[in-house]
Amino acid sequence: MNPVGKKLSVFGGAALIVLILDQLTKYWIRTSPELHQYTLIEGWLAFNFTKNPGMAMGIDWADTWVISLIAIAATIVILVYVWKTMKPAGTGYMVCMGMIIGGALGNIADRIFMARVGGYGGVLDGHVVDFIHFKLEIGNFAVFPYIFNVADSAITVAIVTLIVFYKKLIPEYQTGASPKENPVSGSPGNPQKEDERWGDEQAGSPDEIGPQAGDSQKGAEAPKRQNSPDR
Repeated sequence: MNPVGKKLSVFGGAALIVLILDQLTKYWIRTSPELHQYTLIEGWLAFNFTKNPGMAMGIDWADTWVISLIAIAATIVILVYVWKTMKPAGTGYMVCMGMIIGGALGNIADRIFMARVGGYGGVLDGHVVDFIHFKLEIGNFAVFPYIFNVADSAITVAIVTLIVFYKKLIPEYQTGASPKENPVSGSPGNPQKEDERWGDEQAGSPDEIGPQAGDSQKGAEAPKRQNSPDR
């Protein structure tokens, strides 16, 4: 398999795993009424089944179908970006981008199909299924009051990983090089060129060497003429 094929396999594999896990867990929670309100760790973690018509963190500023179209357009833009940056990209970058696309597709699938499944609307009117809820509170303050899903988790983990390890993962930083790391001919950062110039200055040019050699030869012949007897 060629390098591009390997990278596409890594990218597609990560996206597919996230998409399958997301849809399986959503189906599981939807078809298990006893889990709709279920405490996993008292005071910390619970299942709280809900349907989100808006964006992440419950942001709802437009009709559901508009938000769905924006989500689809954003996913297409990310796919194009991944394709353009694939050549210099490493495995870690492709895994992270695959997780982001897999999470995006998981939520888009809800937006396209859930309204039909639930009988409350048409295509693009679907609400995203959320059910994971961190219930930790400090005093009366909820540390993280938002309810999310596996797709949201994958997207968040991938983005945080890219931010923390951006110099190792993002292609723009992998291929960039400073003058010291990649010196060009005649630049101050190229010690080899400096040594060559220094050697040339010490040796001198052929024009400079010629006359010096000639002068020394003339100087050697002069005493011979002076010592010859007069005739």
